[in-house]
Amino acid sequence: MPVLDPHPQNGKQKLLLVFGAMLLVTVIIGVIASIASP
Repeated sequence: MPVLDPHPQNGKQKLLLVFGAMLLVTVIIGVIASIASP
């Protein structure tokens, strides 16, 4: 748990959104790589 942010509602949602976007990009890159590989 971060010490700087006690319980920010908006910050936690934003962090979750960023984490979800990063995970989605990683999955998309993996799918493209698996399709492009012979």
